[in-house]
Amino acid sequence: MIPEHLAVRLGPLEPIPTGMTPVLPDLREIEAVLFDVYGTLFISGSGDISLAQSAGQADESLAALLSKFGIEIPAELFREQFFTAIRDSHAKSKKNGRDYPEVEIDVIWQTVTGLEDLQRVRAFAIEYEILVNPVGPMPHLAEVLAACRSTGTAMGIISNAQFFTPLLFDWFLDAAPGELGFSEELLFYSWQWGLAKPSEKLFRTAARRLFARGIDPHKTIYIGNDMLNDILPARITGFQTALFAGDKRSLRLRRDDPRCTNLKPDMILTDLIQLAELLDIR
Repeated sequence: MIPEHLAVRLGPLEPIPTGMTPVLPDLREIEAVLFDVYGTLFISGSGDISLAQSAGQADESLAALLSKFGIEIPAELFREQFFTAIRDSHAKSKKNGRDYPEVEIDVIWQTVTGLEDLQRVRAFAIEYEILVNPVGPMPHLAEVLAACRSTGTAMGIISNAQFFTPLLFDWFLDAAPGELGFSEELLFYSWQWGLAKPSEKLFRTAARRLFARGIDPHKTIYIGNDMLNDILPARITGFQTALFAGDKRSLRLRRDDPRCTNLKPDMILTDLIQLAELLDIR
């Protein structure tokens, strides 16, 4: 369950309809499902993990959080230092050859806040994330995970994420990812790899691990809400693809990006229950 001091910051969240029409082909060949997290399994108030956002919460709310942790930096300056530290880390990693670098957010926060104790730094990071990016389970999340388990479908995650991302499952479903049916070797969180989507390395590594289990790429479907970060690398890897168009906040069609001009997903979901129903009847 989500801790009480964090729960008070989370109001009820409902997805905003996108107006898109579902495209639901036959799923008989699917043996594995890989999911994105933010905007797919969980509603994200900002539409993504907060690191992708340059906008900040109201200064008074952030100022109260800074005061709670004894951080004597004005809120506006604090946000500026935070995103500057992320940009600097990305630039350094790109020079070292990483195409889409990712940060370890607790390392960034240690630098920006001046806090030395890692446990306190992580407590701050969690409260900041909830402040700027309230989250909640997507409708029918539990049902779709249950459908995967009951049909013996392998489950994994490829997501831009930080150390606090797996906690969402504990908070809202009262179970860790492994207890919900996700395979440990199929969990790809960007912060652990130093790479973010749409880096193809995360997807290629997932494909190799699935193949070692006897599952071919074309029998795997990847589900995400972003045509560039999700559908493109999944298609290049050889996975079947499903665009999750269940929440207007997070749907990223990328129509102005030439890499997505002729790109079409194999499936369009507007509600997770649609995948659960297809798995049950295949």
